[in-house]
Amino acid sequence: MRSEPGPIGVFDSGYGGLTILHGIRQLLPQYDYLYLGDNARAPYGTRSFDVVYEFTRQAVIRLFEMGCHLIILGCNTASAKALRSIQQNDLPKLDPQRRVLGVIRPTAEVIGQLTQTRHVGIFATEGTIKSESYNLEIQKLFPDIQVTGVACPFWVPLVEYNEADSPGADYFVKKYIDQLLRQDSDIDTVILGCTHYPILLPKIHKYIPRGIRIVSQGEYVAESLQQYFVRHPDMERRCTQGGQVHYLTTENPEKFKEQAQVFLNEPITVENITLG
Repeated sequence: MRSEPGPIGVFDSGYGGLTILHGIRQLLPQYDYLYLGDNARAPYGTRSFDVVYEFTRQAVIRLFEMGCHLIILGCNTASAKALRSIQQNDLPKLDPQRRVLGVIRPTAEVIGQLTQTRHVGIFATEGTIKSESYNLEIQKLFPDIQVTGVACPFWVPLVEYNEADSPGADYFVKKYIDQLLRQDSDIDTVILGCTHYPILLPKIHKYIPRGIRIVSQGEYVAESLQQYFVRHPDMERRCTQGGQVHYLTTENPEKFKEQAQVFLNEPITVENITLG
């Protein structure tokens, strides 16, 4: 693996991590980024722990080989099901100097400042909800906060198939909001625990009661990364600063480019790679 400085890697099972990349670039535009979407094998949300771990591990190794010293798992399912194993089991063998970070902890860290009632809701994929990763991270930091999660299996397809503005989206957005608030009417803060969900924000705001704060992860992950660099200047020096972004996908590059327009407001070039 190359030892010279390289780009910051951002990995997602599909397109959702582009919302994380966008948030990071808003705050830290000076760095180079390498985005990898495993679109050919998406979605990860319903896959087993073992499969998500293996797929994520393959992506991490590929990004390391392409020069990344630091990788952000811009995918809640990968952060929930694979991050800990990669950090504890793989990094010591692959390269103890490299780092892989997730999106769940940065969100959990800020939640204590955002909720007044100490009742927090999570919208996420089935895999993230079943892993209880948010509950565990939040309770570790703020034992007084009660966390209620609802899986939203139809939200990712709505975004991926460009149906986020459709009448069908209204039905499924309202359905899961109602379900969450039936379980706990004291919730005053809701985390969008999947990186696709910010695309549904217009619909979510339409149906969520006024006064409930919606937490989208991009800005918090960006702030967390900025603070990480302050604490770890040695890692910051290993990240190149040319303001460039390169995109990789395991799917058809043209399809990726077309779909990415939902998340990005700029023309991009995309390259196809294989994993596994």
